[in-house]
Amino acid sequence: MSVLVYTESDNGSFKKIAHEAVSYAKGIADMMGTSVTAVSINGGDASELGTYGAAKVLEVKNTDLEKFNATGYADVIAEAAKAEGAQVVILTSSANSKFMAPLVAINLEAGYVPNVTDLPVSASPFTVKHTVYTNKAFSMTNINTDVKVIGLAKNAYGVKENATSAAAESFSPSISASGVEVVSVDQATDKVTIADAEVVVSAGRGMKGPENWGLIEDLADTLGAATACSKPVSDMGWRPHGEHVGQTGKPVASNLYIAIGISGAIQHLAGINSSKVKVVINNDPEAPFFKAAEYGIVGDAFEVVPQLTEKLKAFKAQNA
Repeated sequence: MSVLVYTESDNGSFKKIAHEAVSYAKGIADMMGTSVTAVSINGGDASELGTYGAAKVLEVKNTDLEKFNATGYADVIAEAAKAEGAQVVILTSSANSKFMAPLVAINLEAGYVPNVTDLPVSASPFTVKHTVYTNKAFSMTNINTDVKVIGLAKNAYGVKENATSAAAESFSPSISASGVEVVSVDQATDKVTIADAEVVVSAGRGMKGPENWGLIEDLADTLGAATACSKPVSDMGWRPHGEHVGQTGKPVASNLYIAIGISGAIQHLAGINSSKVKVVINNDPEAPFFKAAEYGIVGDAFEVVPQLTEKLKAFKAQNA
């Protein structure tokens, strides 16, 4: 009766969200008096997951699953849950996991709750807290099915070491044929991705043109952050569409989100509302973003950002 957790990986390396998901699964397992079984699909070293509490790792090595396939991945997770007799299945709230979670839930006849922010409030009835209305409110939801599927919100629980000796087992489930073919995957290299970043530096039309983006990249490099942009910026071709964050782009749940030259349209704010600390730099004191941010600087980005970057570089040098 273990807790099952799917551990996302990329090119054979587990993502940070996989470590957080295992940490969370361990917290639930301790509440239920059971252990954690992780599912790794073409992932890394099983002992790495043991660091965060996985007692067993079901390793799936399948060349047909080298690229994400929602149907195939859902089949693997559902079959693993049945084989382990898992009562709780933990997924993340990444785009891929949200895509396949309903398929997992249907296969297991399970209730599914996404964007869960903490350990269950109660085990009986099984009650979880999760965000609703584009992260503007919280809801307490009971999951009454025998099997429960939980989508953990990014950066909600944190990564917690809980060293366990993880036993690796080969797992070869049957996989349904998929009508979807992945032709190619375009991936940024040598950069922090928005999905994994704890700090995101984002900019809008206030930067006046793509030729000025060096200021944003320099600040992001100094902070070890991902770069992002508002929808108008990506629509005008200043930045790739993969950097567009907001309700109609990629959602962001970083620990720190810095918005530079972004007024704060409601769609943008809805997509970044889960970020813990929001900082805005804008020369318009009436910009809506100031009402949503924890900290704000009224000033010209072309003056403020270089000074901020310089101070941060000096601080890092002193504390190296």
